[in-house]
Amino acid sequence: MSCPVFLQFWWTGRARDTFLSFLPKEDLTSLRLACHDFSVRAAPMLFEDVSVTFRPSIFTKPARMAALDRIGHHVRNFEFRMPHGPETFLPPLLDPSTGEEVTFIYEPYVQPSGDSTSRLSVPTYGSWEMTDMLVKQYPPLFHAAANVPSFTRALSSVPNLKHLMVSCPGQEKDQRYRRSIVDYALISLRIAVERSKLPALDSLTLSPIHAGAVLYLNPTMGFGASPQSMRRWRQIRRLTVEMDSVPFTPFPPADHLKTLNAYLQVFAPSVKQLTFRWRGSKGLCPLTLHEEICLQGQNPMLACPRRSHIALRPLKFRKLREMEVENVIMDASQISSFISSHRRRLIEFNFEDTKLRSGNWDQALKPLTRISGSEKWKEKSEEVMDVPLVLGPVGIEQTTMDRMVKEFPFPQQRTPQPGRGWHRAGAKLLGTPDHMRRLLKSSVFTWI
Repeated sequence: MSCPVFLQFWWTGRARDTFLSFLPKEDLTSLRLACHDFSVRAAPMLFEDVSVTFRPSIFTKPARMAALDRIGHHVRNFEFRMPHGPETFLPPLLDPSTGEEVTFIYEPYVQPSGDSTSRLSVPTYGSWEMTDMLVKQYPPLFHAAANVPSFTRALSSVPNLKHLMVSCPGQEKDQRYRRSIVDYALISLRIAVERSKLPALDSLTLSPIHAGAVLYLNPTMGFGASPQSMRRWRQIRRLTVEMDSVPFTPFPPADHLKTLNAYLQVFAPSVKQLTFRWRGSKGLCPLTLHEEICLQGQNPMLACPRRSHIALRPLKFRKLREMEVENVIMDASQISSFISSHRRRLIEFNFEDTKLRSGNWDQALKPLTRISGSEKWKEKSEEVMDVPLVLGPVGIEQTTMDRMVKEFPFPQQRTPQPGRGWHRAGAKLLGTPDHMRRLLKSSVFTWI
């Protein structure tokens, strides 16, 4: 028995889709079991976001891949998760006869399109001897991570993908220069993105990732790169990176900061919205690394003598409209220089939790005065800074307001957080309504 009112609502596309967008995933799953029409209408909402935690059989199990083929055209946001852990650690590769450590030079095995040759008919890792050692000494998770065709097969099933999210948390600091299974998976994921037809892909989120990840995600570093690699990543218009902080002392050389600069160069011509955050301690601003002293004039004894003195290329974003960096340390002159060089495109910027090594915020934002022709932009905004204030016992008498201010002084140094408008410093008292009510009735405010 059908209800005319319900049918009228259900066949109104905008009303139906709005209703389905507010339903929890569990309800959408149950709704798909009601009838065929409900299943068809609810599927786009249910499978719009897909999250995958990488395991050995995640992209090779036939039943799972068949299901992905059925629902893949609904996927718009795809999250690839692979946390670091004991299972992702790779021990040294040893020769079984001599016990000596063997050097493994990795070259991704990429099966040519249309090639019907079995993957087992050719050595996967360069030679049969190396393949035999890797099969016997490395876990199945490694071989699944290095299986580039399986990654390509999976991403080819989501042709309407718009937003790719990569999450690789949990790397230990002492493993920063050691390659793990996570890194091999990132290489395979990057090659799969480049070899799949993803015309709608325009957003990339790396949150959180370890510092070395950008080396394996860079299409210009040689790991299975092809002429079409850069073309795929130039589609990205929104880039978000949340990276584990790395030291920026000149000894040893800051290799991770150099690879970060090279990675951001890939997106400089096309990205419109950029967000970058350091996790942990403050790090250098990734947009002005070419001006950092610690990356200039490296000691030739600690780096390649021919390349240690080569200056980093400045980042010049041609289409950048919105920018946000968080938890960084930089100079006022660097901020001023970046704003001036991007003034024709940049319309919104935010330096969140930024510490200035030299200069002040008036000097950093001086280009805004030159661009606008006056300082009226300062008057149009107001900064609200939360200042925790612990109020004393209500019963204690205080005779003057000066005494209260003396006991609970406000900070003298302003720490503006510029961004969506730069704001002047203010203060906000924190306390419960009842506590404030009793305070106002005390002898401090005798005129109330």
